[in-house]
Amino acid sequence: MMTPSSAPDSLSPYRDDLSEREKSGQLRRCKLVEPVEAASNIDVQVDGQAAVNFSSNDYLGLSRDKRLQEAAIQAIRRYGTGSAASRLISGTNELVATLEHQLAEFKQAEAAMVFNSGYQANVSILQAILEPGDWVFCDKLNHASLMDGCLLSGARWTRYRHLDLENLEARLKKAPADVKKWVVTDSVFSMDGDYPDLTALVDIADQYGALVMIDEAHATGLYGDKRSSGLCEQFGLSERIALQMGTFSKALGGAGAYVAGSRVLIDTLINKARGFIYSTALPPAVIGTALKAIEVVQSDAEPKRRLWQNVATFERLAREAGLEARLSLPLSSPIIPLLIGDSSETLRISQQLLEAGYFAQGIRPPTVPPGTSRLRIALSAAHSELQIEGLVMALARLSG
Repeated sequence: MMTPSSAPDSLSPYRDDLSEREKSGQLRRCKLVEPVEAASNIDVQVDGQAAVNFSSNDYLGLSRDKRLQEAAIQAIRRYGTGSAASRLISGTNELVATLEHQLAEFKQAEAAMVFNSGYQANVSILQAILEPGDWVFCDKLNHASLMDGCLLSGARWTRYRHLDLENLEARLKKAPADVKKWVVTDSVFSMDGDYPDLTALVDIADQYGALVMIDEAHATGLYGDKRSSGLCEQFGLSERIALQMGTFSKALGGAGAYVAGSRVLIDTLINKARGFIYSTALPPAVIGTALKAIEVVQSDAEPKRRLWQNVATFERLAREAGLEARLSLPLSSPIIPLLIGDSSETLRISQQLLEAGYFAQGIRPPTVPPGTSRLRIALSAAHSELQIEGLVMALARLSG
């Protein structure tokens, strides 16, 4: 009989994997981040170290907005703390129905529906609209959720070079004319802060009979002169894009996700999107927050004005500090990657930056391609010019 001491260690493969990740600078650990004061998530403590937060996607600073907080409280008082089941079992309450109606208007679409998260939405949507025999074309740097959704769908999928629309067209030419085709892309790319020429992309897709799905997670609330609904609005393309997906968890300051499009596509998702069918619906507080956030970004331009002013300030100071070689200037979004390359060096600089009082996460493969590890700096309307100036000075000192 095998004694416990002589039994094989069935967990050793996992320990070995973690050990190898640590040696290569790829091991991930969650940092404990706590706000210093209730009114802001900019001044924080990270594993006990006081720092200014430049890692948050709370671009407009709305996650601490009293208007959103009060909307969440009122939703709880009327509807309770939980939704109890999936919507196909327990039904859809008036709050959710109102949100989806407002989302459709916000995105200039026939209909909209809510999901629990951006990852869940993308995986569920793509599995629902694609099937074996279909062709789907993805930007090479699309978010992992888009890649996973394409892979799990069973469709034939191909990745075109990042933002290279000539490469996209060359690949579209190879697809049979009689198959269903989709082009899928982020609008603002979460790790690079850039975005495609959406007009040219949609024109190419139309030429080859492909439908287009855009992930507006990092654009919702930031672009568009009238509604601030995203890049689809800014490019004047809302009515030409089949599906616009986005999240409430970034500029809108809450949680959850949405998709907007034609009534027939939304009805298809209600019937086929497994993440929607088999997930308990979002709680009322989250829905109430999202409703108020959509109202705020359309009626109060001040947070967006402050954000873009901060983007301009960072760019000016970065040029003065001689950081152009590590940054892609001019900036087109509040997402600013400072390229370093080596994973271990990226972690070292990120830790030194934290010790200097600035929290900017080091991003490593597989989130970004090998050899492109970076600090990901995210600006917010809540940052002050003094905080941005301090960050730039620290970056110039540590990464130069």
